[in-house]
Amino acid sequence: MIRERAYPVDPWHIRETRLDLDLMAQSESVFALSNGHIGIRGNLDEGEPHGLPGTYLNSFYELRPLPHAEGGYGFPESGQTMVNVSNAKLMRLLVDDEPFDVRYGELRSHERCLDMRAGTLERVVEWVSPSGQGVRVRTVRLVSFTQRAIVAFLYEVEPLDGAARLILQSELVANEQLPPTSKDPRVAAVLDHPLQAEEMLEQRSGGLLVHRTKASDLRMAAAMEHLVETPGRHAITTEGHADWLRTTVACRLEPGQKLRVVKLAAYGWSSMRSLPALRDQVGAALASARLDGWDGLVQQQQEYLDAFWDHSDVRVEGDPEVQQAVRFGLFHTLQAGARAEKRPIGSKGLTGPGYDGHTFWDAETFVLPALTYTQPSAAADVLRWRHSTLDLARERAQTLGLQGAAFPWRTIRGQECSGYWPAGTAGFHIAADIADAVRRYVQATGDYDFEREVGLELLVETARLWRSLGHHDRHGRFHIDGVTGPDEYTAIVNDNIYTNLMAQQNLMTAVDACKRHPDLARRFGVDDEEAASWRDAAASVHLPYDKELGVHQQCEGFTRLEEWDFENTPPEGYPLLLNYPYFDLYRKQVVKQADLVMAMYIRGDAFTPEEKVRNFAYYDARTVRDSSLSACIQAVMAAETGHLELAHDYLGEAALMDLHDLHQNARDGVHVASLAGSWIALVAGLGGMRDFNGQLAFAPRLPSRINNLDFSLLWHGLRLRVNVTADEVTYSLRNGGGSARLTLMHHGKEIEVTQVRPVTMAIPTAVPAGPAPTQPAGRAPVRRATTH
Repeated sequence: MIRERAYPVDPWHIRETRLDLDLMAQSESVFALSNGHIGIRGNLDEGEPHGLPGTYLNSFYELRPLPHAEGGYGFPESGQTMVNVSNAKLMRLLVDDEPFDVRYGELRSHERCLDMRAGTLERVVEWVSPSGQGVRVRTVRLVSFTQRAIVAFLYEVEPLDGAARLILQSELVANEQLPPTSKDPRVAAVLDHPLQAEEMLEQRSGGLLVHRTKASDLRMAAAMEHLVETPGRHAITTEGHADWLRTTVACRLEPGQKLRVVKLAAYGWSSMRSLPALRDQVGAALASARLDGWDGLVQQQQEYLDAFWDHSDVRVEGDPEVQQAVRFGLFHTLQAGARAEKRPIGSKGLTGPGYDGHTFWDAETFVLPALTYTQPSAAADVLRWRHSTLDLARERAQTLGLQGAAFPWRTIRGQECSGYWPAGTAGFHIAADIADAVRRYVQATGDYDFEREVGLELLVETARLWRSLGHHDRHGRFHIDGVTGPDEYTAIVNDNIYTNLMAQQNLMTAVDACKRHPDLARRFGVDDEEAASWRDAAASVHLPYDKELGVHQQCEGFTRLEEWDFENTPPEGYPLLLNYPYFDLYRKQVVKQADLVMAMYIRGDAFTPEEKVRNFAYYDARTVRDSSLSACIQAVMAAETGHLELAHDYLGEAALMDLHDLHQNARDGVHVASLAGSWIALVAGLGGMRDFNGQLAFAPRLPSRINNLDFSLLWHGLRLRVNVTADEVTYSLRNGGGSARLTLMHHGKEIEVTQVRPVTMAIPTAVPAGPAPTQPAGRAPVRRATTH
């Protein structure tokens, strides 16, 4: 586990000031770079020592067996696993005849710095070889946001204690040896050497490798080229074999002289393109990068991020640790989706192999909200990918005896890859989560062309799923039975409120969209009778309620279940799913992650303020947060119900999930949803932002330790800035000219903002929050008000 404050607090940088070999895998995730198409883990340049090597291409995967202890109808038989592709990070240095290895000789200093404004990872090392020769090594790497296929590396080395012969071996390696990722020998066999060599081309200063996966039949190409600067004579040669290329640079330098090598690497893959076409594609990408050179790539990266931070930055005064963490979260959220371009966003992005590289509902519900209001084109591309898998979702629905589209719980290509159906297939709410992402994107952008091209069909097919999955009882109430909501500790239940309310919204959003595009709706086969059935179902959705306790039931009968014995659950018993049988979890009142509480955030229009207060207190006392998806949502509802200090506590947990490795699994990649959730906790939580029924609204309030909250978001192309202090908030437009007007709600009062007339409003005195909610024994979040 990363020890608290392993990285010094800095508003724009993540610094590692000493190398801890026990935390290599975790730091490799933190320092991973990506643009949504290519991802490289923060492995040391020389490759060893390492925690977990990794280079990934979005949606490049291999098929593998999906074993079931007992088979059943409709169980998926094949899984998909993201492949570690050809590694271009490797640059091995020999000083005289001794390899540079931090485990040998003397490591005088070692620092790495992730610069979130520049989009680079820099490393500076001073090392003395076992024979006494000192060198200073400086490396910088970037994954380009502007040139999608390009990864670039700068490697500089200079001798310190006398003349030295330097040999730099720069490699491109496929099928590198990895630590075992599965105890199942069938799976391990598939993932061992998953790439078959098709072509190797070597040139004086670089070369190219082309490989194919054995089962999924995907082809990838990787190429590298080197630009060398050094005083005096040097030699450069390249040699290669089927799975590796090595370019060697040799020179002799005096103290004060430097060897400077720029390595450019290009990646591409396709399921359809021929070998020559893919080879030419990466060759062209290298030519483009060579034209701009290292300085050009660095400048482009800086300009791209300057524009991003200009309209996306969140500034927090009073908690510098959260300030650093929320920028880290936004940076990784951008990295996960910026250039994904009609590909999914995995739960780990492209930072590690966790969850086999799969995408879940995390993307639409946690990541896309942040992207919709900061980088909307990236959000639209993820939904275009979902649309491209619609035929597979229709097939899955047919297999399950349903109409419409049943989207997979976890996948890379679009087929269901979950081997555990109570938490997979039964999690039908993912259909409504996708529909909600469509609704949110169209509402925030006004992009009705997107709604016609992509959104309407997604809305129609998911509405059809709900109408066939649910049923009317003899009293006319609409029920959705046998499903699993967000809380995976309460599975296969009837009338999960989150699912029912999200389905209700899905049905009505589909009805409204069909009205806007009647010609297209008819083309999809929607007639008046079908639309009326959606309206009827939505109007009569059943929401279980316990009148005696005065709270909504997470699902039918939840509040009559036996209570979990939190007092006698030891700290080492968490996460519960690794220490107790699901049988026991399913039949008791214990909540893995925000479920009903999440419904009160996304569908807050369906609850009264009083209901929210009672519900939040009841479920906060039963939620153990064994999921990284929970803290950010609890922060939002703690803020709305008046518990601002608790909201700050939950915000800290969401934001620091990976920087402090709170769940002790950051080695497998960062938690992109929790990192995006830190934006949600600040903007929707402390900023009180909601968008019910197309109306943008804010109700900001700050906890005691935060003096100022400043954030921006995009709404119909307008850049709205919100600056919150303890007593007042200022709304201003940063573009649009004098004619631009934005009407929004401030604590229930309508105001109009223009670029020439910012509006400052007082923050009303808060209604007393009542007793602070309690959490399960030992599961309260760390108190931010007492941290320094």
